[in-house]
Amino acid sequence: MNTGRPWRVAVLGPGGVGGLVGALLARAGHQVTFLGGEATVRAVREHGMQVRSGMFGDFTVQAEADTELREPVDVCLVTVKQNVLGAALDRVSPAALGDGLVVPLLNGIEHPAALRGRYRPELVVPGVIRVASTRVAQGIVEHGSPFVEIDLASATTSSERLDELVAVLDGAGVRATTRDDEAAMLWGKLFFLAPFALMTTHHKCPVGEMRTVHRAELVDLVAEIAALSRAAGVPADVDAALRFYDAFPPEAKSSMQRDAEAGRPLELDAIGGALLRIAEQHSVAMPLTERLVADLARLSEGSAPA
Repeated sequence: MNTGRPWRVAVLGPGGVGGLVGALLARAGHQVTFLGGEATVRAVREHGMQVRSGMFGDFTVQAEADTELREPVDVCLVTVKQNVLGAALDRVSPAALGDGLVVPLLNGIEHPAALRGRYRPELVVPGVIRVASTRVAQGIVEHGSPFVEIDLASATTSSERLDELVAVLDGAGVRATTRDDEAAMLWGKLFFLAPFALMTTHHKCPVGEMRTVHRAELVDLVAEIAALSRAAGVPADVDAALRFYDAFPPEAKSSMQRDAEAGRPLELDAIGGALLRIAEQHSVAMPLTERLVADLARLSEGSAPA
């Protein structure tokens, strides 16, 4: 792998996140292939990947699209929802991947182990992304935040390969940073995401109402998850989490809430289910999380397929 030449990039799941990052990499001169279903492939082949962004401007890139990976790449970005991860990975066989890095930008904390079970462990580089970006139609992405930031950390990949990946992302306009501790990075994202996702979806409210009308419950839930994080060996700061929610625009909604409103399947197992499984491993009681997950599971059972 060499940052002096264009990289070969696969994007598995070109939705709001994958479509945006893949388009930015293509605009920077890299060879990008978007992997998805037949409708996505047809849209990208006929019209390109279209981005509407206040930060980057409106632009369209012409890129390859296919239903599966057919030749080795330098990196494969995995940007599907975790509830369809297993089926999506059928599009990227280990043989076709070659020596390419696998970079999941998923919610949750359990997916790195699953990916390392399918691909060589030294190739898997977990990441977390901060961005507001939505696929509004096949091959069309609207980017609403004034930033695109990715943190990367891997307990199994060399620092040299991480540095090369960071340089490629930075060169495309994505602010990328390496972190020393993979577990701390993933727990940090889950710690802030889980209360936001579970409570806004359960109460059908934006963050402004969550942090005011339902503040007592929010404080209890954050404290409950913080106790689990500490039991798992990762410190957690309850006050910092509350300041984080207080800084959000009051109208902000979680992606889980938007999925619920649209009748799409929820990432409940990747977020709430993961917390409860880890709690069982560490014998940590989480009654509030259990109640919210149980209530949302009934909602999720009624969701239509994506």
